[in-house]
Amino acid sequence: MNAKVKTVLKFVFSLALAGVLLWLALRSVDWKEFWEGLKLTRWVWLVPFFVASVGALVFRAFRWRLLLRSTGLKTTWLEAWDANNVGNLANLGIPGAGEVLRCGYVSSKSTFGNVFGTVLMERLWDIVAIFLMLGLSLVLDRDKFGPFFAEQVWGPMTSRFQFSLWWVLVMVVVLVVLFFWAVYHFREKSRLCAKIAGGLSSVGQGFSSFGHMQHKGPFLLFTLGIWTMYLLMAFSVMKSMPDLAELDMKDALFFTVVGNCASVIPVPGGIGAYHYLMALAVSGIYGKTWEAGILYATLQHELHAVLVLVLGVISYLRISVARRHSSL
Repeated sequence: MNAKVKTVLKFVFSLALAGVLLWLALRSVDWKEFWEGLKLTRWVWLVPFFVASVGALVFRAFRWRLLLRSTGLKTTWLEAWDANNVGNLANLGIPGAGEVLRCGYVSSKSTFGNVFGTVLMERLWDIVAIFLMLGLSLVLDRDKFGPFFAEQVWGPMTSRFQFSLWWVLVMVVVLVVLFFWAVYHFREKSRLCAKIAGGLSSVGQGFSSFGHMQHKGPFLLFTLGIWTMYLLMAFSVMKSMPDLAELDMKDALFFTVVGNCASVIPVPGGIGAYHYLMALAVSGIYGKTWEAGILYATLQHELHAVLVLVLGVISYLRISVARRHSSL
């Protein structure tokens, strides 16, 4: 199938999924109550929200640069910052497209696989961070947060499969293992397999970049900084809403975990999935109105999307100008 057709189909599917989830989230909203809540928003609390949002992006650029340097790429912080911003901008339209796009901005054709491997390593550490934060949430208040994850997140994910989720996972693992075996077994007999094996080897070198890194301490500190900023973002939005102002940092931790669970669903910018899960959490656990949950999700998600849009456009223009000057 043509690559452009695949891209269009992927975009249409993700947009349709986003529309369904957004409809589920908004279908029972009392818009009068929503707007009344918006009028009561304490906008001064959104100043630390934006500071923390930018801080998370700054830490991400520093962390990615460390991984890139461990593969031999002498990328500047500004190059990593701009590539990340343009990638985030692309993710607003097509989920996952930004991860590939940002690799293209800092790599050559021969190093693309290595760079993509560093992105996979970044995502692995983000998954580890989410599970650690989830574990901490359950330790802090198992009776409150445990049933929500069991019934509203894990339960719906598993009950909608016709077959057991574990059988699906086993089948996926078997297929992946067979794929790798076939590629490496026939790499000397098939040009296609040889090309795939070379690409996988390059990605593997990038993925193992953390093991070759000389400065693991700063990498872990940047990772901690990223997720601390996410925590402060959630806390700031909570404090901006009178309905949620009595909640504390423990609740902000829970909101951060729930929001990142929503990001797994492949919809543009997380729209729809994020709103639905956050409204479900706010109304189901804290006994607040569905409208309060939608307002929290809207403030958190849309304000961050605006920041990503602005920074992405600025970085794209800066990259374009720099490349034009270098070609003269």
